[in-house]
Amino acid sequence: MAHTRISDNLPPDIDPTKAPIAFGKRAIPKLNEELQSPELLTQQRALMALCDLMHDPEKLYQAIEVGFLDNLKTLLLHHDSTVRQKTTEILYVMAMHNVGRQGLIQNGVISALTELLDDPVDICRKNTHQIFEMMAKLPEGAVGILHAGLIPLLVLKLKTELDGIQELILDTLSHCLHLEASEALATGAITVLKEKLTHSAAAIRSKAARVLLEIGTHPEGKIVVCEEVIPVLVTLLEDTDPEAQASATAALMFATVKPQGRFSALGAEAIPPLLKLVAEETSKARLSAIKTLTMLAELPEGRKTLLDHTDTFQQCLNDPCEAVKRAAKIAISVIKWKP
Repeated sequence: MAHTRISDNLPPDIDPTKAPIAFGKRAIPKLNEELQSPELLTQQRALMALCDLMHDPEKLYQAIEVGFLDNLKTLLLHHDSTVRQKTTEILYVMAMHNVGRQGLIQNGVISALTELLDDPVDICRKNTHQIFEMMAKLPEGAVGILHAGLIPLLVLKLKTELDGIQELILDTLSHCLHLEASEALATGAITVLKEKLTHSAAAIRSKAARVLLEIGTHPEGKIVVCEEVIPVLVTLLEDTDPEAQASATAALMFATVKPQGRFSALGAEAIPPLLKLVAEETSKARLSAIKTLTMLAELPEGRKTLLDHTDTFQQCLNDPCEAVKRAAKIAISVIKWKP
């Protein structure tokens, strides 16, 4: 299937090789001054030079010290798309370094980037979401995104964004919803994610299941997943993509912690595909599948069905993975339990 490409090529009249080069301690202050120039070309060339310099942690630290983040926040709203593109690129490079991430959080850059969610230029939006995704990997970055009120906006953008950007949004949501899911639930995230579970792109199906897994780790999230999503997760157990299978099985495992989830999974005929995953030694979903079946075996109907398949779990007792062996042993004891 063809996908839209987001080009990061610069306009033909911009030559990065002609960017002003400054050396020594004056390099960053000089470029910081040029960012405030009324001349568009001067601003563009300063940004080109900064893109290269920000890969050096020492220069990055100096840039934060001289306060150039305030100038970058202003340039995020610039009328020129090249300025916005290079500004978001610099911020993305900064987000790759710990000192840069701290600087972005302390200077309110996360909130400022919200303005670019509707940018008409694809690469500007992509850079913005790359920054969010990178920031969300750190607990303090994820908290910053939550505090900026971005979750409802990100959920909304899942409906309209390009596939590549949707993947970034799903990654960001996965990190943030691990900490707090109530805002996403209130925004109707479950309905949107449920639709993404049947997306034509395997990566989006897999990442959507991963977000549902994180939602399912919260008590209120488990309830909604049990009520609305389990049948679709069960269909993903037979997905052609191993990652989608693994994410769906893990999400199902958390959902079946609640009795309601177990009844729903049994009603959706989850046992046959789960047994198939357990039997596949190379399956990434094997451990989650065993644990899910163990919970289904706690229901009389599930135990009755699984009593005919204990040999599948017996084979797992020789697995090189200790976690798989332990899980299989527990599963067998639960299946064979007699009241």
